[in-house]
Amino acid sequence: MKSVLSERKALHPPSIDDIEHRELPGTAAQALRDLAAEIARTVARSSADAAEFLADPALLAQIGARAGDLPAAVHTAVRPPATAAGACIVRGLPLSDSEIGPTPPDWQSAARWSADPGRTRGSFELDIAMLLLAAAAGEPFGWAGQQDGRLVNNIIPAAGHEFEQSGASSTVLLSPHTEDAFHPLRANMLMLACLRNLDSVGTTVSSVRRVRLPRPQQDILRTPTLPILPDVSYGSAFERAEAVPVPTLWSEPGHEDDPGSLTLRFDPAYTPLGDAGPEFREAYAQLERELERVCAVPALRRGELLLLDNDVAVHGRVPFTPRYDGTDRWLKRVNIRLPERPRRAAESRENGYGQQIVAPFAPMPPRPAVSVREAREERNGAVDDRGSIGHT
Repeated sequence: MKSVLSERKALHPPSIDDIEHRELPGTAAQALRDLAAEIARTVARSSADAAEFLADPALLAQIGARAGDLPAAVHTAVRPPATAAGACIVRGLPLSDSEIGPTPPDWQSAARWSADPGRTRGSFELDIAMLLLAAAAGEPFGWAGQQDGRLVNNIIPAAGHEFEQSGASSTVLLSPHTEDAFHPLRANMLMLACLRNLDSVGTTVSSVRRVRLPRPQQDILRTPTLPILPDVSYGSAFERAEAVPVPTLWSEPGHEDDPGSLTLRFDPAYTPLGDAGPEFREAYAQLERELERVCAVPALRRGELLLLDNDVAVHGRVPFTPRYDGTDRWLKRVNIRLPERPRRAAESRENGYGQQIVAPFAPMPPRPAVSVREAREERNGAVDDRGSIGHT
């Protein structure tokens, strides 16, 4: 995919006309910001740790309880994408360049700056607004091994990571992938908020429900053949013997012959394709070519949200040249589970390589969840690479 996508210029709606667009009415958007500011004022920010602020039980209880007070237009705007594109852009979140301050040099700095009352308060309030939106859409959660268990992740280019397959990279194509494809509790939906994107850096979005794949190749990819391994951000303390083959494609129950119900689990960078036979590799390569063919490349603007159906669409990012001067691309991300959307029963038998979720808002499936503090203690030297910096 790199040979084409790396040469493709980022486009912006309405040039991308196959991605759904929604508008957050001004009064509803302001009500969201006002509620986030009100909740933020209840937090005594005496610590220098933003993770602790966003993990404060009283704060989270307010967010969970008061998300229902948001105007109906907010709930409507953040419902899952409704078209085959598997993605939706929501416009209208009020956000000024001055209130968020300069783009931090890395996610750790973003967390510290958000917690510092001497700096601009916009980023912290936006974290709360993101959690309010995510709670209106479903169940927000984080990963113990990702950005120290924070529920809101900052996606920022970082010096020294330019050529990695990482959300902190810049000068290479971030390959299309299902977010956290290795885990049965991966998000159903991702919410990405754009704080800054002066260079119109494009996010690649490809929906499996737009591909044309012969049924024999579909059947090959429906057969559990290879595992998807955790990316390096989750450390290396797992046994390859734990790896369980998973299908790349499947359909919603009762709709096996309907291409509009196709679902995928896709991360070629962490799928040991060399262990498969030639028929599987060719089917997988054809799927890659089709995902490239149907790829849209929207470039988010400040105040826009991108909702991605993580069961339907893969995403990545086109290359760009970072400046590291406080004006680079800056996104915030929240993982969301949709309780009304159960996954395949077979996934309940997967161990997820021991990776745990941080899920303070609602009961999750019967797997252990950890607090943010426990998440930070359990990192065990995991490298801050693709997932921990932000695989987006």
